[in-house]
Amino acid sequence: MGRRVNRDAPDAVVVGSGPNGLAAAITLAQAGRSVVVYEGAETIGGGMRSAALTLPGYTHDVCSTIQGTSLASPFFRALDLPSLGVELLQPETPVAHPLDDGRAALLERSVAATAAGLGVDGDRYRRLMAPLVRDADKLMPFVLGPFNPFPRHPLAAARFGFPALRSARGLAGGFRDDLAPALMTGLSGHAMVPLGQPLTAAFGLVLGISAHAYGWPVVRGGTQVMADAMAAHLRSLGGEIVTGRPIASLDELPPARAVLFDTTPRALASIAGDRLPDRYRRRIEGFRYGAGIFKLDWALDGPIPWRTEAVGRAGTVHLGGTWREIAAAEHDVTHGRHPERPFVILVQASKADPSRAPAGHETGWAYCHVPNGSTEDMTERIEAQVERFAPGFRDRILARATRSPADLQHDNPNYIGGDINGGIQDWRQLFTRPVAKLDPYAAPGRGLYLCSSSTPPGGGVHGMCGVWAARSALKREFGSRA
Repeated sequence: MGRRVNRDAPDAVVVGSGPNGLAAAITLAQAGRSVVVYEGAETIGGGMRSAALTLPGYTHDVCSTIQGTSLASPFFRALDLPSLGVELLQPETPVAHPLDDGRAALLERSVAATAAGLGVDGDRYRRLMAPLVRDADKLMPFVLGPFNPFPRHPLAAARFGFPALRSARGLAGGFRDDLAPALMTGLSGHAMVPLGQPLTAAFGLVLGISAHAYGWPVVRGGTQVMADAMAAHLRSLGGEIVTGRPIASLDELPPARAVLFDTTPRALASIAGDRLPDRYRRRIEGFRYGAGIFKLDWALDGPIPWRTEAVGRAGTVHLGGTWREIAAAEHDVTHGRHPERPFVILVQASKADPSRAPAGHETGWAYCHVPNGSTEDMTERIEAQVERFAPGFRDRILARATRSPADLQHDNPNYIGGDINGGIQDWRQLFTRPVAKLDPYAAPGRGLYLCSSSTPPGGGVHGMCGVWAARSALKREFGSRA
């Protein structure tokens, strides 16, 4: 058990209860420090929230559903999620990518099975991915951390680094047929940056490795279950959580030796005010945000009628056609345009977790990337992309809920302009989140830390931004390690 918290004088305070804020608080509490978490919303979780967005009996995840990076995360793997009441359910196939000719690239748990479905490019895919998947447990602590020029496993890091430095377009161009490049480009498209940029291949490789090595599961009952389990674990360690308390100034917090912010850099600058040096405050106020998303949630009266039956087995479906189409759509977004045929990421969570919908019915959600702060309604274009590969899809829709970038930011202030990655993750800002600094988590001076996805390693439900920030605070403020 951890120390009971004196709310008036805890050792540490965490502002924000997203996955990184909760991970930071748990890491501090595990080290014997008393912690209070302040959350502005009435419910905890940040990107790990679930809600009844459409009809009674349907459970929808407000943002995160697929937990691929959670299973890859050293933090979550050490938590023993089953003992906390979290059951992760694996779709039969992690990812599918259909094409107009009726074929589909299927990313299966097995590298060999995936390669067997990629035709002439199967051997190349196997040679690329098999060594990386074999090294997954060595790579993930390196990938899910701040930049480290001296990795613990240098050979594994080098095997990953050479292809990861490439652009997604460059990686796709090395294949001969359409299936493999579409699959890899769809994975890289999660980066939300132009796919001709260096390092964009890294996103596709990391997501492919996690799908093969750990799967892309969903949480039974909704992602909120994971947030609630983390909160219960924190309380069992003596921590405390206060909801419905937005923080506008450090004066609203109790005195503590460490204050960790699961917020945007912009919010840190506003809350800390003149506690931050002028130069540092200007730098974090200039932190750049990337593309937003426009999201739809559906209550469906049955399965999506995919033209290619095997696509129905997948938890995640990438819709965008060939790799060139996807690259063109993402290029449009980053240049302020709304593509007519956007790259769509679709999740059919009730395939693996039937508890999310009434018997015989299903849930689904999908989003596409849009320019930051976009006000354009993308409903028709998203549903047209689904209909393109699943004729008759619209006839299955009983109800829908739409979420614009403004809606997303209203519900979660960290999603500036709908950017769910906590800031653009291009080559200029991937290793310098929020600024170029040996310890990117610690603000200048004493006691203030940023622990959100605006720090390395960036977006995703992995908790490692919080873990690294907490470790920095433990070392700097308490002279100890986690």
